[in-house]
Amino acid sequence: MSQHTSHLIRTLSVVLAVTSLVLILFAGVAAAQASGDRILSNDQYTSDKARRLAQSHDGALRELNEGVYHCLPWLEVQKQSIGFFKPKGATQDDRYLSMRVYIEQDPSPQFSKLRTEERAAAMFSRYVGPLVRRMAASRPLLTDNQLDGFTVILEWQKQAVSAGDRPVHETIAVFLKKAVVTEYLAGRSSVGHLAEVAQVLGWDGETALGALKLKAWDDNFVSTYKVANYQVASGVTCRQ
Repeated sequence: MSQHTSHLIRTLSVVLAVTSLVLILFAGVAAAQASGDRILSNDQYTSDKARRLAQSHDGALRELNEGVYHCLPWLEVQKQSIGFFKPKGATQDDRYLSMRVYIEQDPSPQFSKLRTEERAAAMFSRYVGPLVRRMAASRPLLTDNQLDGFTVILEWQKQAVSAGDRPVHETIAVFLKKAVVTEYLAGRSSVGHLAEVAQVLGWDGETALGALKLKAWDDNFVSTYKVANYQVASGVTCRQ
């Protein structure tokens, strides 16, 4: 690892440690069940392959939705965003298990001053690994030869805004082939390698930024952060 990269990681770790303190806090106990409208309904699919995947792995999709809802409550799963979508640029009917989340975090001035690629790298490092692990937790899903890969879409507020102004969100879409994810889950590659081989597309508000090349690192925030005054619903067990 170069001296510049090592310094950047230390800097981002400090900045994100600050931003984690201003996450929206949740009080009380969450509702007993996640909303089912986060999962794309079968009648919305445009191919038999996608419908077969959705029907075969309906239980895994519901478990994914419930797990994020209860165990990562500062992530808001977008409606109709969990499903088997075609990845960007696919020339055939490739199907990736996809999920889009909005990260409910107030931006700090330090974070906002970073370059676009640095903010994207920080969010990739923090969330892509843990979410991929949840998405690939079902063995029957992971070994289904109809599944071609995984897509993680992360969205967050870019910077603080003045009263009356419209907030601007940044978004990255991360596309990973199944073989790459399998190697990562088996411990034979790192989050840094995921970033090297992934296709990552970025948006600044509605403006497409095209492909981004990111340097990522291991970040244990998801496994260690606890929301103040939040209690997991009775009967729910959160696993990393």
